[in-house]
Amino acid sequence: MTTNVSVTVNGERYDVPDVEPRMLLSDFLRDRLGLTGTHVGCEHGVCGACTILVNGDSVRSCLMLAVQSNGKEIVTVEGLGSPEHLNELQAQFREHHGLQCGFCTPGMLMTGEDLLRKYPLATDEDIREGLSGNLCRCTGYQNIVAAIRSAAAKRSEKAS
Repeated sequence: MTTNVSVTVNGERYDVPDVEPRMLLSDFLRDRLGLTGTHVGCEHGVCGACTILVNGDSVRSCLMLAVQSNGKEIVTVEGLGSPEHLNELQAQFREHHGLQCGFCTPGMLMTGEDLLRKYPLATDEDIREGLSGNLCRCTGYQNIVAAIRSAAAKRSEKAS
């Protein structure tokens, strides 16, 4: 038995037929929609590499079934910006060297975006707490925290 899934991803509406009820949202995004920016690491919700925004909240896409996303609004890392037009957070990750191997980067960016939307004046301690569910084996988090803090400051400047 399969189900149709209608979902808006990065502002574009998708109506996808024949979705298996057990298909993970991470696999749906990568395999059915071709959005490979969402990385799959542990497949247990531990590493955070698959983090996306669903109706404005960060979600581990490896812990959600595709059919559960029916009717929802999703933002993946592809929806933040493009290589030619980075959003502020992406630009600050580049500026502060907030990535090395890049595997955790999509999840870090999406978690950071969620943090900045909900807590625009987040402190370094708030940022570290918010990132505590995302694993990075390369950076030691220092540059990631600096990038998110810098993006928060730049967004605050633009708002005033």
